[in-house]
Formats: sequence, C-alpha cells, structure tokens
Amino acid sequence: MRLWRFFGLFCLVVATLYAGRGEAVARMVTRPVTWTEDGVRFASVLVYDDSVSGRRPGLVMVPNWHGVNAIAVDKARIIAGRDYVILLTDVYGASVRPVDDAQARAAVKPLMADRALLRRRMARALAALRAQAVSAPIDLSRLAAIGFCFGGTAVLDLARSGADLRAAVSFHGGLATDDPALARQIRAATLVMNGADDQWTMPDLPAFLREMSQVPAAWQFVVIGHAVHCFTETEATAPGGPCRYDENAARQSYALMRAWLATHFADARP
Repeated sequence: MRLWRFFGLFCLVVATLYAGRGEAVARMVTRPVTWTEDGVRFASVLVYDDSVSGRRPGLVMVPNWHGVNAIAVDKARIIAGRDYVILLTDVYGASVRPVDDAQARAAVKPLMADRALLRRRMARALAALRAQAVSAPIDLSRLAAIGFCFGGTAVLDLARSGADLRAAVSFHGGLATDDPALARQIRAATLVMNGADDQWTMPDLPAFLREMSQVPAAWQFVVIGHAVHCFTETEATAPGGPCRYDENAARQSYALMRAWLATHFADARP
C-alpha cells in the first residue's frame, strides 16, 4: 500500500512539474485593435506573451512602408518576446494593404506630403496603446515607439510632436522633416540608427544633426558601417542594391535598442 501511495505521490509531483512547465511556454497573443479617425478605420494588432505575469513596457511599433502584414506581425512577436507589449500600428487605414513597392509608395505619398496628418495618426495610435492597459499588461509609465524604414520616419514625427514617451527608436528611417523647429518639443530619449551606405537617408544627415541640436532630451545617432537601407528587413533578400537585410547590423541595432529602452525605462515612476 505504501508503495502505491509513494507511486501516486510521485506521479502527482511529475504532473505538477510538467503543468508548471507548460505555463511557462510562451503564449503569444495577437489580437486586433481598431479605431476610427477622420472617417478612416484603422486596424492594428496588439502583440504580447500572455504567459508572463506582471506589467511591462508598451511599444507603438510602425513597420516599413508595406504596413501591417504577416511579416510585420512575426517581427512584432520576436521583438515583444517576454519583455514588451507591442501595438503594431496601421497608419494607412484598414482598406490599404500594399502588396508590392508600387502600392507601398502610393500609400506613403499622402502622409509624406502632409506630415501634420502623419503626426495626428501617430498620436491616435499612442492613445490606442494607452487604452489597451485596461485589458493588457502594459506599464503606462514605460511607453516608447519604434519604427522601421517609413515607420522610423513616423516614430520620429511622433517624437517631434512632443508625445509623452520615455523613448523613441528609429531603424533605417527617413531623417527629413517638414519643420525642424519641432525638435524643440521632443521629450522622448531618441535613438536613431542608419546604415553608413544608405543612399536614401544619409544625404539628409547634416540637416538632421542641426535639427537635433535643439532637442532638450537625450538623443543619439548611430551609423552602422557597411549597412544600406532595410538592414533589419529579413525579406530584403536581394544580393545587392540599396535595400538589403544585414544580419550583423540587425543584431547590433536590436541590442542597442534594448539597451536604450532599458536605460530610459529604468527611472520611470509608476
């Protein structure tokens, strides 16, 4: 009888251990977040690991000019991991989903022509992220924005609007602005990373550095050697050309992002 009791207890312990291990397995939530602004319906995606207890930083993430798609969602999952809650942000509207570069170019054109409109849409996205704290584990004292290519441009414009963010990070984003004086409003610690051989963004660097000299917050511009545009975009697989994934540059820039966010989240007060 004692032997059977011992065996039963052993099985219970093993089952408990495996149950606990199961709870630790990542459960990535990807759920739609929608809103309407100026008569346009936007469809974004909230991404986080539901197996992690406790609140964590919230990030507005703007993808490249192809917008919200399966590749962007996968990228958001990887970045979010166990560390962040990410709102993968739609700035075009739910009816605009580019499937090639020509459509992406057409999608960004009105926003690049009207940067005030882009800033309003980014501000609305930040408000949507804040609102998710009711049902998602977001620490509202630790909010930031990150963006890639056109998304980097959008994130810089959000920072220029004076948004209440702890940090903003741009990966191979456009540097030009419609109003350099807006830099005086930047409250977010801003990290900007571009490839040394990025022929599309680096010509704007001198003007960008003059603009950023007005910024009251911490900021840093990092030039990544040998990298061209798109260096974090795994789908940019061309062996040559001005838009190309670079594994080393991507790894380096993600590490810099995480260190930057950790530093500027550290002194946040709930």
